[in-house]
Amino acid sequence: MRAVSIFAPAKLNLFLAITGRREDGFHDLVSVVARLTFGDTLRIEEGEPGRFGMTCDDPTVPCDESNLVLKAANAFAAAADWRGGATFVLEKKIPMGAGLGGGSSDAVAVLRALNEGVGAGQALAPATLTGVAASLGSDCPLFLHEGPVVMRGRGERVSALPAGAASRLTGRRVLVFKPAFGIATPWAYAQLAAGAPRSYLPAVKAEARLAAWMENPDAPAEELLFNNMEPPAFAKFVALPVLLEQLGREFGLAPRMSGSGSACFALLPEGLPAAPIITLIQGAWGKSAFVTEARLT
Repeated sequence: MRAVSIFAPAKLNLFLAITGRREDGFHDLVSVVARLTFGDTLRIEEGEPGRFGMTCDDPTVPCDESNLVLKAANAFAAAADWRGGATFVLEKKIPMGAGLGGGSSDAVAVLRALNEGVGAGQALAPATLTGVAASLGSDCPLFLHEGPVVMRGRGERVSALPAGAASRLTGRRVLVFKPAFGIATPWAYAQLAAGAPRSYLPAVKAEARLAAWMENPDAPAEELLFNNMEPPAFAKFVALPVLLEQLGREFGLAPRMSGSGSACFALLPEGLPAAPIITLIQGAWGKSAFVTEARLT
């Protein structure tokens, strides 16, 4: 296969309702997710047949078999009965432990690139590719879709957001920011389980809340924002709610946490300067805080 570079976008959970825990240990959810114009870049080069390897410009990123990039390559090879090889060169921009889906997006970038590169004879059908993506992680299937989507189940059931609702999100300006610390996803879900049933939002209520927003063409994107993974995170990491409340008071924003955190985001009105907001964030969390401006896609 020829060498290619592929963009692996970050994602934001604009609406995230964890509705309960399943018998298999996973959690059910209802979530509206949008991808960003910000993300990683993955270069894929032909390698020795039957072997996969990777490098990364971030020394903190493991480049062994624990990385989803290599897991995705091996899963694709098994599903497609492909005996080729590849080397992956990852330019990492999405911070880890952020709830921005960086690892999942990188994995799906591998699946997409390999599926296009092997040729029609060995390419996986869309449903099969989705199944491989779901086997790698609950966040993975969404990255096979364009535009804002609704995730259900444990994340493997993905559908496009209706066009009218999607138009209220696509192109919106957003500021994404993360403190120096991350939040481990298993810990976050364990806290929800420990607080059950109060910590969950019943599926009926989650669907009703989402439907009410989708059916009201005048409802702005800010009215969609919700995340019931915030309470346990905010209880332990108080720097998060303190800053989000300050951003609301001083700039009239409605910032939220994305996914299981620790990254947060705020939708920005057109014309509002970002510099004073960034100054406040870095003043509160230090210069090591990650901050980037992007748009929803």
